[in-house]
Amino acid sequence: MTAKAKKGKLTKRIPVQGDKEFPLRSGKLVVISGTDLQKAFPMEGKEVIIGSQGDNHCVLNDPTVSRHHAVIEETGKGYVVKDLGSTNGTYLNGILIKEAYLEYGSIIGLGNTRLQFVPLEERVEIPPSEEHYFGDVFGRGLEMRRIFTMLKKISPSDITVTIEGETGTGKELVARGIHSHSQRARDPFVVIDCGSISKNLIESELFGHEKGAFTGATQTRRGAFEVADGGTIFIDEIGELGLEMQPKLLRVLEQREVRRVGGNEVFKVNVRVIAATNKDLVSEVHKGRFREDLFYRISAVRIDIPPLRERGEDIPSLAQQFTRELSEQYRGGGDVTVSAEALEILRHYHWPGNVRELKNVITRAMAMGNDKVLRLRDFIIPLPSEGRQQAPSLDSLVGKTLEEIEKAAIMKTLKAHGGNKSAAARVLGIAYSTLYEKIKKYGLS
Repeated sequence: MTAKAKKGKLTKRIPVQGDKEFPLRSGKLVVISGTDLQKAFPMEGKEVIIGSQGDNHCVLNDPTVSRHHAVIEETGKGYVVKDLGSTNGTYLNGILIKEAYLEYGSIIGLGNTRLQFVPLEERVEIPPSEEHYFGDVFGRGLEMRRIFTMLKKISPSDITVTIEGETGTGKELVARGIHSHSQRARDPFVVIDCGSISKNLIESELFGHEKGAFTGATQTRRGAFEVADGGTIFIDEIGELGLEMQPKLLRVLEQREVRRVGGNEVFKVNVRVIAATNKDLVSEVHKGRFREDLFYRISAVRIDIPPLRERGEDIPSLAQQFTRELSEQYRGGGDVTVSAEALEILRHYHWPGNVRELKNVITRAMAMGNDKVLRLRDFIIPLPSEGRQQAPSLDSLVGKTLEEIEKAAIMKTLKAHGGNKSAAARVLGIAYSTLYEKIKKYGLS
């Protein structure tokens, strides 16, 4: 395929028989994110109007979509999507547009809904990846492997991505994986952590400053956007960005140009933006702490990384993987493994610090232990976060049978969740039916 730009608009064409090219003709819209997930709308007729009202050709049950939100029109050069004065705007591949040409694979953002434009014969679904890795991120469970499939699809494009998940789930590793699988892989990957930078310095960190712009500005400094030019900027903990900075960031994302603090010169930047947060940004928008227009601008694709307590099947493999990685540093190489008893306990711990906490626990065990096998006595799980019951040292479990340990873990988990079996099964990382059978086995009520 070749891409031709005319008057600022991009249209993708399919070459046929030598140099002859024909514009895209038939296609369909498939909902890949939102209330109407996987619903499909064929492109029938000269125009397709999209909105939440029942008289549209493409009706979406999304309250953030306007009654008549956008229209797609067939022209002699292909399909054109136009915004119809919607409240929340229309986005094409993460960019706010009034009118733009569509290409196969384009993602249209309307409110909380994302639609992908695909050929009529193409099926859009998210099957689990056959691989257990994406970059340095590991996962054997179906949910993680579906995420890997999505990441592989979106990485080659420049679409803006927001990665959501609790602290320690590996959001930065996901962002680095997207960058390494993109066409920008050889260019800079720049991290800016909004949660660790003081409010009076965040603007300078993002956009740079000129000499003398403020007290302490003894020399001109480029900001993260300039440093990342040609590559990817990863804005971590974007939910911590103050309201006063949000419109400035939005302007840069829309115009792709920055002006340093204290300067007048405007610098064009070509960057891909990936954001991450451990907050519920939808809730933050409703509470007035995060701008709605910025939320829609960064949410062309949203990836939710599940916490480790919901990935019980991954914990043994992750523990063994970290052990192998750390063996060179702490044991001078060689095969070091984790005993079956220790793995069973690790699997049933609730891991408030997620994957990061698991790696820290393995690191401590590697440093403290001496044998080629890490046993229960080598592990000390740190104090959980305030408000939770203190977790016992694994030393206290030495001498108990696996059945006794399993029974105690199930009892404590059920008690912690008020007897809710579904919640307990999720935390324990087992199927509901499995938990039900174990409750009967151990005579638990």
